[in-house]
Amino acid sequence: MEYKKNFYEIRSNNTIFKSLEKELDNVGYYSLPEQDIKEVIDFAKDVKQKDIAIIGIGGSTLGTYAIHKFLKTNKKSNKKLHFFESTDPTDIKSRLDKLDLRDTLFLVISKSGTTIETISIFKYLSSLINIDKSNCVIISEVDSKLTSFAKINKIKTFDIPKNVGGRFSVFSNVGLVPLAIIGVNIKELLLGAKEVKDSFFDKKDYYNEIFNKARFLVENKKRFNINVLFSYSSSLEGFNKWYVQLWGESLGKLNINGTKQSLTPIGLIGPVDQHSFLQLIVEGNRNKTVTFIKVEDFEDETEIPANTLKGFDDLDYIDNVKFQDLLSAQAASTIQSIQELKDIPYDVITMLKQDEKNIAKLMFTFQLLTSVVGKFFQIDTYNQPGVERGKIILKDKLKGDR
Repeated sequence: MEYKKNFYEIRSNNTIFKSLEKELDNVGYYSLPEQDIKEVIDFAKDVKQKDIAIIGIGGSTLGTYAIHKFLKTNKKSNKKLHFFESTDPTDIKSRLDKLDLRDTLFLVISKSGTTIETISIFKYLSSLINIDKSNCVIISEVDSKLTSFAKINKIKTFDIPKNVGGRFSVFSNVGLVPLAIIGVNIKELLLGAKEVKDSFFDKKDYYNEIFNKARFLVENKKRFNINVLFSYSSSLEGFNKWYVQLWGESLGKLNINGTKQSLTPIGLIGPVDQHSFLQLIVEGNRNKTVTFIKVEDFEDETEIPANTLKGFDDLDYIDNVKFQDLLSAQAASTIQSIQELKDIPYDVITMLKQDEKNIAKLMFTFQLLTSVVGKFFQIDTYNQPGVERGKIILKDKLKGDR
């Protein structure tokens, strides 16, 4: 009798880990922390333009924006990043108002080289100013149409490896080139990512943390199918957006048994969303896990001053309190309120400071967590068939309108 098993079951941690080890040979994001970045660093030093316009969408921009948003308060670069992602004409024109086209470097980023949104914006900007090898860089796959365009026009190119998916590409040239230009220490970024990778594949601290969380999420996916990030810093707004794409596009799939798998990502910012979504978490359906992310040290001593408003004597307990300490207390209070309920799964991630290594460690941890959950689900974590049909329909509609 021949027996073949094709149904879904939750496998052991060891089985999943061995499967991930095999991915090291063909899933490119794992190897990015060890890449040679000399060319990127040398190029970044020679960039003269002060405005850097990134033309891209989704995985081509979200990771870069996440790191830029997290670090920009600590960076004193004379160069500014501008993100052209949306085909909303009002958005395009408002962003154009913030840069000097004559002093702008255009970074055109598209893995496929044919992304409709990216090429549309590129075409429009090219009608406003001559874009050539003096003010443009192409970041794409080596054999894409965009790279071919660059070669014909002798425009500088950086490669995106074929085995690195867009939403896993932040530590490739997609993120490293623009970040290096504005003065981010990309060596420290990769060191942070490598620290997490080595710990995980050596089965040390990050291995245990990631597997414990992944197994809980998978074993309780029907009960707790909404995963909330509650990030207590506005500097993590970009990270939240990056996480939503990474989690949603990677894990919303059909598994080997044809069963729909999904975990729904939600990104919140504290303390703002304490006054909105927190009510739903506390008294709404018990279908959510919550991950709190805190920054331990903002390296900012700004205080709430005393005696500046008359009639608020009953609030004098906030006088001379540092804003970073107030934010920390708000996070601790919300966490305690969730803890006391005893029926909402939660965990807490504390980032030591706002620097390259810490944001890289956070992002690589979530990439690994996504890969592990995908293996437990027995899905292809790295494709996105659910969005391809929409692209085909869009192309047909645009062709039909001509």
